[in-house]
Amino acid sequence: MALISGFFEKPPIGGVMFELTMFVLPIWVSVLVGILVGWAWKPKWANLSLDGESSQKPVMAVKRQWLTCVRWISDIIIGRANSSSPCGSTENYSSSVTETEKSSVLGVDDLKHLHNLVEKKDNGPSWIPMMKKSAKNMSYQAWRRDPETGPPQYCSRTVYEDATPEILRDFFWDDEFRLTWDDMLANAEVLEKCATTGSMVVRWVRKFPFFCSDREYIIGRRIWELNQTYYCVTKGVPSSTVPRLGKPRRVDLYYSSWCIRAVQSEKDQQLTACEVLLFHHEDMGIPWEIAKHGVRQGMWGAVRKIDPALRAYQKHRATQAPLSSSALMAQINTKVDVATLENTEDTDGGSLDPNSDQQVTTTGKRNGILKMGVMVGAVAVALTLDRGLLTKAVVFGVARRFAGRL
Repeated sequence: MALISGFFEKPPIGGVMFELTMFVLPIWVSVLVGILVGWAWKPKWANLSLDGESSQKPVMAVKRQWLTCVRWISDIIIGRANSSSPCGSTENYSSSVTETEKSSVLGVDDLKHLHNLVEKKDNGPSWIPMMKKSAKNMSYQAWRRDPETGPPQYCSRTVYEDATPEILRDFFWDDEFRLTWDDMLANAEVLEKCATTGSMVVRWVRKFPFFCSDREYIIGRRIWELNQTYYCVTKGVPSSTVPRLGKPRRVDLYYSSWCIRAVQSEKDQQLTACEVLLFHHEDMGIPWEIAKHGVRQGMWGAVRKIDPALRAYQKHRATQAPLSSSALMAQINTKVDVATLENTEDTDGGSLDPNSDQQVTTTGKRNGILKMGVMVGAVAVALTLDRGLLTKAVVFGVARRFAGRL
């Protein structure tokens, strides 16, 4: 009875405030640390796209909902809120998409970017060797690199014997023939094409394993020629004419471009072989570590299928059969000269800045302070959580990984 009567007694106001403060403070510290981690910690499986199509962890999903709610609250304040739910509203991007489409046509900057990749002048991370294989009429090498942001990037060099750059150019562009040998391509259609520049916008639907939905690609592509070297650029572009559906899932971040040129054959040392340098990356909406494992396991099997398809294409062309519309577009190329490519190139080739040592030292000291702050915050959060060792281990693990990236 004394305990019950004491429970109903009116406590002092100061005691109430103290108890409330002690109860709320750990929660707000946890929230602030969570926001800090959500903004600054970017593991490889995270993707910050705003269309909701990419794979993400709960921390990133909470961040998106938080940003949406903040925008909704600001709209209310300035009198522009609508009647939809704050965290489930869909904003109208029609005007911004239209403006983006106007600038999405492949141009000389796309050519220069591919040329810099070919000439190793893009100042990106170093390439890590993945595999080196060979077959009867082809040889293959592949590399990978992991940029600070974005999905893993892949580079490959394939040399095909007894093939010309022109036949390979047409072969990779010919979607009608690709449907006969590429098991992953379910559908291909042309949305736009320009008879002057040869540029195209196509829609692909690619098959994925049963546990994943198929993927949809809206791809812009164009070919430039420099002294019988062909720079073929394909990348994802926005489109307001094709509605975005739940299935197949739209892949927005897509880049797959290659350089095709004649090289010496290992058989007779003549220019009867053809080299294809491919640069590829995309965000398929699959955790990147899982995607990397899948690429390692299936890369050579997929590449080996290309050579028989190429030989079949050579025989098909030898019959003088009418060319498909895609193959005809592949023969419309924009001719460029060396001056065009080297006009605005960055020629430092990844050289080190003379003051880089001093910069690293200063950065190291600053990062040391930041790491200490992160770990202290993690200790504070862990001590306020009464969820056992597993929860504390998760907090320390996240903090340690985040600190390691500073």
